[in-house]
Amino acid sequence: MRKSVKLAGLFLTCTLAAAPVSYVLAEENNETLVYGSGDYTRINPAMDEHGEINILLFNGLTGHDGDNQVIPALAESWEFDEEACTYTFHLAEDVKWHDGEDFTADDVKFTIEAIMDPENGSENAPNYEDVEEITVVDEHTITFQLAAPNVAFLDYMTMAVLPKHLLEGEDMQTSDFFRSPVGTGPYKLQSWDEGQAITLTKNEEYFKGEPNIDTIVFKIVPDDNAKALQMKSGELDLALLTPKDAASFADDEAYTCYDMKTSDYRGILFNFGNEYWQKNRDLIPAVCYGIDRQAIIDAVLLGQGMPAYGPLQRNIYNNEETEHYDYDLEKAKAVLEDAGCEMGEDGFYYRNGEKVGFVISVGAGDQVRVDIAQIAAQQLKEIGMDVTVEIPAQVDWGGQMAYLIGWGSPFDADDHTYKVFGTDKGANYSGYSNELVDQYLTEARQSDDPKVRAEAYDKFQEELAKDPAYAFICYIDANYVADASIQGIAPETVMGHHGVGIFWNVSEWTIGE
Repeated sequence: MRKSVKLAGLFLTCTLAAAPVSYVLAEENNETLVYGSGDYTRINPAMDEHGEINILLFNGLTGHDGDNQVIPALAESWEFDEEACTYTFHLAEDVKWHDGEDFTADDVKFTIEAIMDPENGSENAPNYEDVEEITVVDEHTITFQLAAPNVAFLDYMTMAVLPKHLLEGEDMQTSDFFRSPVGTGPYKLQSWDEGQAITLTKNEEYFKGEPNIDTIVFKIVPDDNAKALQMKSGELDLALLTPKDAASFADDEAYTCYDMKTSDYRGILFNFGNEYWQKNRDLIPAVCYGIDRQAIIDAVLLGQGMPAYGPLQRNIYNNEETEHYDYDLEKAKAVLEDAGCEMGEDGFYYRNGEKVGFVISVGAGDQVRVDIAQIAAQQLKEIGMDVTVEIPAQVDWGGQMAYLIGWGSPFDADDHTYKVFGTDKGANYSGYSNELVDQYLTEARQSDDPKVRAEAYDKFQEELAKDPAYAFICYIDANYVADASIQGIAPETVMGHHGVGIFWNVSEWTIGE
């Protein structure tokens, strides 16, 4: 916890418990929380899905509570006309943008149409592809007419609404707005020191009530190991750490450790645009059988996670009966040999004179993913596949062979399935295409009957297991460590991808003495 005091014309921020000194612009007696964050090149929730900071700066028409259920946000209420397949939202009337301008229904229409515009290339576009017409009835009423039902639509209306008056006519990918965003959220941008920190101050006129904590600093610490060191030194008050690093804080009363469940899975994404998989797609089941998932969970996650076999294991529509691809060396080798692969003198299989194997790319800075990939690669060598790991400076989605991917949503089952596995959808980075998968995902999103949805999602998971897009490995827990003075974090909430979600109730957090 940090308390700021004025000293000789400067605002000195010192960390209690003998931490290094840093300087920030802050109010006298300002309460500041410093969060260890990954880096941001922009804050653009309309185009990019992920970003823990989004929920502090922006609101959607709807929001999620601690049980990940839809609740009112910018929209106070809504109704659905089944016959017309139309949602009508009634907006709060006392909301202002951080620059003082009034929030209106025009902002909502502008935002969703920008996401839907294929010229803008939003990975969120599949969420709204059923929207046929958006009508502004008046400043505080808006309707969405859908071509077909989408039971996840209210979940997708949690999308951050952007200000039309600042973005109209701007490029939605490159506008300077996304380096100085203006929202309606509980916090507003004060400063952005590139590569160092993003400082937010509380929105005293927030329509849902003034937040308790004055300032939140997103301190840029892209390396996992550095986050742990900075937590110990007192430079950070809150961070998502690796299981190994988090364990070192467990017995220290100055910190609170939160081992939080997530819907966040890890797996090997196969790039089907790569010639290798166009020739060797039938070998993917061997990869799936060749991974000892529990060994990876024990070694990398210290047992905090569970083996993964599909994308819906933390969802009510999970199909437990699908093929799990449990670790089986003999089955893995049988897949290879049935496909005509022959063992060479070097201990690796060959197919048509070419060694069987591939490279797994991993994003830099994520030590857990690096460790998972390296162990998986070593395990696959044991079945005769020459698999190696690379950590490129920049991810080459089109050129790489495979990637240690992460996905998963704690919300409706449509989220992170339809746009991830659907042909040519916005988050389908593998280039995966399967007509039956497309059919079942469409059937599931177009019905609000739980029985119909369950049947469709069962079939989707069965087909995905027959024709894997990924070699699923594990679901990970989110190991947050916080200064013990921080109160209000909800430990039972299931987190999303990258552990995102901890700030869902940040306005209610307090910092005690």
